[in-house]
Amino acid sequence: PLYLSASFILEEGLPLADLERIVASMAQTAKEAGAEIIAGDTKVVDRGSADMVFINATGVGVVPRGVSISGANAQPGDVVIVSGPIGVHGLAIMSHREGLRFSFPLRSDCAPLNGHCLRDPTRGGLATTLNEIAAQSHVGIEIEEASVPVPESVEAACELLGLDPLYAANEGKLVAAVPPEAQTPVLEAMRGHPYGQDVAVIGRITSAHPGRVVLHTMLGAKRILDMLTGAQLPRIC
Repeated sequence: PLYLSASFILEEGLPLADLERIVASMAQTAKEAGAEIIAGDTKVVDRGSADMVFINATGVGVVPRGVSISGANAQPGDVVIVSGPIGVHGLAIMSHREGLRFSFPLRSDCAPLNGHCLRDPTRGGLATTLNEIAAQSHVGIEIEEASVPVPESVEAACELLGLDPLYAANEGKLVAAVPPEAQTPVLEAMRGHPYGQDVAVIGRITSAHPGRVVLHTMLGAKRILDMLTGAQLPRIC
């Protein structure tokens, strides 16, 4: 990551303190990622014409020569790694929008990502991202339900709301497919970073059932995970 631009659409009446807090958070996160916010624009619209604030951002970066992070690069035998607990961001956004009050500390989990096949499991969640990798690489993916890190707060909230955490958005997380011999160094490197403390190996790439993702449940059954259809949670991005 090198540079960012940010365009703000502000509703008349937005508290200045809220805007200052948002801008300070953006600056800190960009600094952590080693990127600079070099351009911006601001428009103020009439009260009631927007939901307080919208921010459109564009990022520019450089991929080193010889490095490919395409979803088409997963190979049978690769291990599937997720960088941390899933579902936190999607449930945090939904609970705030809908005015829900859980007794569990739900917070957004945005994080700067630098990395190698890599994917961010955002819209459609982990299940949809794995389906995209399986389709693009023409491989099958098998994951273990017991190995997927789902916080108790997210699991409880999803059970209450009738949602599946495997399809909740995960801004700030990444999914990687790496060769078995790279598993240990990758895990060590990720655990050495503040945003990778809860990294987990959740499954493997297989040559069986290409294009399909299979979940091995904690009950010993198998469940096919399809792409998300429709919108499970309010749109985030």
